[in-house]
Amino acid sequence: MSRVKKLIVALSLPSTVATVFAGEEHGLSKSAEGLFQIGPLHVTNSILTSWTVSIALIIAIRLFVGRPKLVPSRGQAIVENLLDGVRNLTAPVVGAKVARYTFPLLIGLFTYILIQNWSSLFPGVGTVMFREQSNGAWTPFVRAGNADLNSTIALALVGITAWLYFILRYAGPSVILKDIFGNKATKGEVHPAMYYSLFVVFFIIGFIELISMMIRPVSLSLRLYGNAFGGEYVIHTMSEITRWGLPIPFYFLEFLVGLIQALVFTLLISVYIGLICNHQGGDHKDDHHDDKEASH
Repeated sequence: MSRVKKLIVALSLPSTVATVFAGEEHGLSKSAEGLFQIGPLHVTNSILTSWTVSIALIIAIRLFVGRPKLVPSRGQAIVENLLDGVRNLTAPVVGAKVARYTFPLLIGLFTYILIQNWSSLFPGVGTVMFREQSNGAWTPFVRAGNADLNSTIALALVGITAWLYFILRYAGPSVILKDIFGNKATKGEVHPAMYYSLFVVFFIIGFIELISMMIRPVSLSLRLYGNAFGGEYVIHTMSEITRWGLPIPFYFLEFLVGLIQALVFTLLISVYIGLICNHQGGDHKDDHHDDKEASH
């Protein structure tokens, strides 16, 4: 079978079965493979998929919504249902005070991660291969963006940076320090000796909380990467085992995992924000100013 024919057949299948047409075994790399270079930027197959997904999302939203109407079109209704669903899910978590400010971040993270997770199921992703001249290995031309650890680290850093901004902007340093190191006991409900001794206990616990906060970017990125790469590897392996069949149950499983992981990532960022902003101890000095900004 010629190389052109191999490429055409691979394009027509939505599974990682390029080894069937390549006629040789190849493993699934744990990292993205480089394709070409633009100045100092090394473009990998995962970056190419990420760019494609981003452009496709922008074009799709513009085509679906167009110019918003009072009586929504079918495409506008789909987008509005997605917005309402994410808003209703995250607003009680982050709190009413910051819900409208955090919503653009949360809907962006959810939609982008969801499509990136599902991109491994699209025809051509992981199946369109090219053969390297140096070692003769077959390399996917496009690959799921979240199957690259660099991509998930970037998403985690964006989420944590936004979390830091929101808690500083809408809670304030004093509330943050009190939330981490403050005494969580109510003075009138415990003995005074016990109440004041708990200051030391909660102060020590505060340092443990700081360590857990520093670990959050690591856990967010590794969880998303592990599930994305694991799903890609399972489909890749089962496609090689079944050879001419499609592992339909695993595609359905990966479809669900992609949705769940997008929800988990978005809800965790929401929880991190809500743990500090969504309580009565927040700083309300900017509420009137923020309401005026929102009205404009």
